[in-house]
Amino acid sequence: PDYLVAAFDLRAPTFRHIKFEEYKAGRKGMPDELAMQLPYAKDTLSAMGFHIIEKEGYEADDILGTLAAAADKTSSIQTYLLTGDRDSLQLISDYTTVILAKTKEDVYFDKEHFFNEYGVKPEQFVDVKALMGDSSDNIPGVAGIGEKTALKLIAEFGSLDSLYSKLDDSSISTSIKNKLISGKESAFLSRELAEICKCAPISCDLDDYKTSGINKSALKPLFEKLEFSVFIKKFGLDTIEVTDSCDNSILNEMKITECESSLPNFDSDEFIVKISDNSDCLIIYDCTNKNCIRAKIDICRSFLEKNPVICHDFKSFYIAMRKKGFYTSCKFDTMLAAYVLNPAEKSYSLESIASKYLSVSSETSSDYSVKFISDLYFEMKDKISDSDCASLLYDIEIPLASVLADMEICGFKVDVDGLDNYAKSLKVFEDELAERIYMAAGCEFNINSPKQLGEILFETLMLPHGKKTKTGYSTNAEILEKLRPYHSIIGDILDYRQAAKLRATYGEGLSKVADENSIIHTTFNQVGTATGRLSSSEPNLQNIPIRTELGRELRKYFIPRSDDYVLIDADYSQIELRLLADISGDKNMINAFLSGADIHTSTASQVFGVPKDMVTPELRKRAKAVNFGIVYGIGDFSLAQDLGITKKEAAEYIKNYLSTYPDVEKYLKNAVTDARRLGYTVTKFGRRRYIPELTAQNKNVQSFGERVAMNSPIQGTAADIIKIAMINTARAFKNECIDARLILQVHDELIAEANRNCADKAAAVLKREMENAAVTAVPLIADVAIGENWFESK
Repeated sequence: PDYLVAAFDLRAPTFRHIKFEEYKAGRKGMPDELAMQLPYAKDTLSAMGFHIIEKEGYEADDILGTLAAAADKTSSIQTYLLTGDRDSLQLISDYTTVILAKTKEDVYFDKEHFFNEYGVKPEQFVDVKALMGDSSDNIPGVAGIGEKTALKLIAEFGSLDSLYSKLDDSSISTSIKNKLISGKESAFLSRELAEICKCAPISCDLDDYKTSGINKSALKPLFEKLEFSVFIKKFGLDTIEVTDSCDNSILNEMKITECESSLPNFDSDEFIVKISDNSDCLIIYDCTNKNCIRAKIDICRSFLEKNPVICHDFKSFYIAMRKKGFYTSCKFDTMLAAYVLNPAEKSYSLESIASKYLSVSSETSSDYSVKFISDLYFEMKDKISDSDCASLLYDIEIPLASVLADMEICGFKVDVDGLDNYAKSLKVFEDELAERIYMAAGCEFNINSPKQLGEILFETLMLPHGKKTKTGYSTNAEILEKLRPYHSIIGDILDYRQAAKLRATYGEGLSKVADENSIIHTTFNQVGTATGRLSSSEPNLQNIPIRTELGRELRKYFIPRSDDYVLIDADYSQIELRLLADISGDKNMINAFLSGADIHTSTASQVFGVPKDMVTPELRKRAKAVNFGIVYGIGDFSLAQDLGITKKEAAEYIKNYLSTYPDVEKYLKNAVTDARRLGYTVTKFGRRRYIPELTAQNKNVQSFGERVAMNSPIQGTAADIIKIAMINTARAFKNECIDARLILQVHDELIAEANRNCADKAAAVLKREMENAAVTAVPLIADVAIGENWFESK
C-alpha cells in the first residue's frame, strides 16, 4: 500500500454518548490483560509503517470513514478497510472495499458482494441498522423489528425517510406499522448513532499517511522483547543488526564524561537529568556549559537535593529517587509542559513530544536523549509563557507531581483476610441467587450466557421487550431494568451480576495486586484527560463502587496502615454546581447557595412552582437531575429518559430552569460562542481545552463540541481546585508537623491517613485547605469525616 493507517478507540465518551447516554452501556470494560498490550500493539504497528490515529470524541470507525471519504474524492485511490465490525460495511463504495475479519477466512465486500449478501446498497445499510438496532452497541432501533424485516423494508422503500413518508399509504401489515409508528423517534435516533462520521477533525491530506515500509531496526528489538521468535524469522529480522538509533550529529556534539566518586562543581542553574540505561546511574546535562556526565545515583544526592532539575516525567523520576532514599525538586517538566499546552495529545512520551516540537525522532532508551529534553525545554518554556498558562504549569502541575508520587509510594492498605471473606460471602450469595433463578426458570442454565439467558426470559418465560438479533436476544442492564415489573427473576439476575463482578474484580482482584504488606499502590495518571482530571490505574481505585449497599461494603476493607492511624475522608459538596453559579454569576443561584438552603429543593421550588416546604422527594430528584444535567448540556431527550417522562415535559423542565437562572443560560450560550471564536475553552486557572468539533460539518459532532464547551470550564476548574487543595494540604501537613498524609484522590474526594493523636487537627487542615483552594462567589464546602476504615470515614 501507499498509505497505511491504524485507528484506535479511546476511553473518552464520543459524540454518540452525548447524544444517547446509554450508547454501548451494556458493554464490559476492556480487560486489564488486554489493555496492557495496546501500547505494544501500537509500537509494533508504527514500526511496520502504520500511522496511528486516535481522536477523543470519535470512534475508530469514524477515522476510517473520514479517510475513506477523503480517498474516494481523489477517484484514483483504492481503499481497503480491515475490520471485524459490520458497521463499516456502510462505507463500501466504488473505491472502498471492506475486508471483514472472520475467524476462519476474511470476506472481501465490494458493492456487488454486499448487494448479493443483503439485498440493499451499502449506503442503505445504516437505515437497516436504524430499524433493527444493535444490541452490542445498545442502539435501540424499533422494538420488534429484526434484521430480516429491516432489510425487506429498506429494500422496498429505499430509505428510512421514504419508509415513514409512505407509511400510511403502504401495504405493510398493521402489526409492523404500529411498531414503526411507536418506534419512529427511536429509529431516527438510532440512525444518528449508527451512521459513521465522515468528517472527523483529523488531517485529510493523504500525504500525511504515506508509509515508508517496515522499520526493521525498530521492529527487531521490539519482537525480541516480546519473544516473538517466529515473527523475527518471518519478517526476515534475524539477518539484520540493530545499531544505536541516536542521530550521529548528536553523538558527535555530545560527550558523556564518567564520574566515579564525586561530581564537578557546576556554575549553572539549569540541569537536565535522566536515569541512565544503567539504572544505577544518572545522566546530568549542564545546559549552560553543555557538559554531560554519567554518575552513580548515590553520589548525586547532594546535587539533587540542592538543584531543581529539568526532566521528562518528573513524577517517575521523583519516585525513583525516593526509592534511593532522598528527595529532589523540579524546575521544568517537558511532559507536563506538553500536556498544559495541549491536553489532547495522543501520547506524551519523549519520542512523541520530540517528534512534534523538534521534528526529530528520539530514542528514549538512549542516554543521549537528555539533549532532546534540553532542546524541548528551550523550545517549550517560551510557548508556556506566550499561552498564559505558566501558573498552571509552575504552580499546579509541577508541584502536584511530587504529591502524587508520595501518594503512590505510600499506597492504601487493604484487609486481605477481610477481602477474602467478602469474596467468599459473595460467592455464597451468588449460589443462593443462582438457585432462585433456576427455580424461577424451571431449569438450570448458564446465567452468564446472554444467549441462554435470552432464551429463558423471552421464549420460556415469554417476557416482553425481547429483541432477537443474529447473536441472540439482548440482555443488557437497560433491557433487564425494563423487565423488573414483570418477573421476580429479573431482580435476582441483576443482583447475581453485581455480586459476580464485585467478587471477581474487587473481592479477589484487589488482594492479588497488594504488596507483601497488604498495601495497594495505584498509579495516578497526570496527563490522561483533556479536562485536567486525574485518573487512576493498575488498579483503578477511583472506581470503587459506592452506589449500592453491596458495593459500599467493599470500602470496609480499605484501612489505615496500623492501629495507630485512622482515615479521614473529605468530599467537596456540589462543587460543579457551585462553580456554575460562580462562573455564570447568576444571582438567583448564588443567593440560593448563600442562603444555606438545599440547592435541589430551591431549584424544585422555582422550576415546579411550589413552596419549598411542599417539595416532595420526587420533585427534588427531578430538580437534581436538571441541575446536574445542565452542567453537561443535557437535552430534552436524555432528560426524558433519565426521569421516565415525556420529551415535552423534559423540555418544559429545562425551559423553566433557564428562566429561573437566566445568567446560567447566558453563560452556556457565551461559552459556546467564545469556544467557537477562540478554538478552545479555558478554566479559571488558565487550563485550555481545544475543541475542533465545533467547526465540524456534521451537526451531531458540532453538538458534542457545544456540550464540551459548556462543561469543560466547570469540570476543568473543579479539577484544578482539588489539585491546588492537594498541594496545599500536603505542604500544610509537613509545615505544621502533622503525622498525616494524603493517600487517595477520587475526583472531588480526598482521603488522608493520620495518627490518632492528631487526627482532628489533620481533618481541620484538610477541610481548611479544600475550602480555601480558590476564591469563588459561592463558598466551597468540604464534608469531612474520620473513621477506622474508608466505609466509616465516608
